[in-house]
Amino acid sequence: MIEIKNTGILPGHQNPVFTIESGLEPHTFFTAGNDPGIVKWDLRQMKHEKVLAKVNTSVYALHRPVTRPILLTGERSGQVSAIDLVNEKPLKVLSLHRFPVFDIKTSGRKGLIYVASEDGYVSVWSLEDFHHVYTFQVSKDTVRSISLSPDEQQIAFGCRDNSIKIYDTAELSPVAELEGHTMSVFSLQYSPAGNYLLSGSRDAQLKIWDTASYTQVRSIPAHMYAINHISFHPGHRWFATASMDKTIRIWRLEDFAPVKTIDLAGMGGHALSVNKLLWVNDRTLVSVSDDKNVMVWDISLESEENPG
Repeated sequence: MIEIKNTGILPGHQNPVFTIESGLEPHTFFTAGNDPGIVKWDLRQMKHEKVLAKVNTSVYALHRPVTRPILLTGERSGQVSAIDLVNEKPLKVLSLHRFPVFDIKTSGRKGLIYVASEDGYVSVWSLEDFHHVYTFQVSKDTVRSISLSPDEQQIAFGCRDNSIKIYDTAELSPVAELEGHTMSVFSLQYSPAGNYLLSGSRDAQLKIWDTASYTQVRSIPAHMYAINHISFHPGHRWFATASMDKTIRIWRLEDFAPVKTIDLAGMGGHALSVNKLLWVNDRTLVSVSDDKNVMVWDISLESEENPG
């Protein structure tokens, strides 16, 4: 039986919180949303440490590359900023998009930054010196989400036109277009082994795609409303989904079975849409919401992982 406890409700934001990302230290993380700043939190103290940086418009995306100690931020204005996390100072502003930036990912092997925007384009930047490398149109509508395959050979884009576009990262050429969702694709995640691509949509469906053929394996009515985010547990056997229906669900990757639901009534969960999740470690999940709260969850998977 999985055991879940709410170990902290961290107030501080005055407006909805849209995104979350890990810090350099295992006990720190960052959040941002409709507030005029990016907040740094300390899990040891269970409180906010400081405002890392001020922003001019809402922040929809935060991303920390594995290979460099910086934080990349995507704003409603289209601006992308790089913040030096060692000195905690602004480093560079990447100006190109004129519409909101919804997702940012990086390739450590290629040393590239990928930025997805409401304008339907994806811009590519050097992770080393931040020069603009390339821009290409993925959709005639908004590009909402990005996921890189574990081997970084392919990159998937979730779009507002209900489609998922798969590109080869070597030439940035299209490989496949996946159709099946009936509304915008809000979240994409390749499985840790790379054999599946999981997609979550405004249509509340969780779809599983086989990456060898990019055919649909399963379609699961996972939530009542939009699936905002999909996040894999560090142990790779589990994943969590966050939804506009105010709930978080824990799933078993082996058979895509739901094993636990975190909600307001039963567990003191969020009162409004859950927007993003972060596994801080193999027992700690942090969630952010339109209700302005940051919540910390202690999740024990030991009994499920080691039956008997």
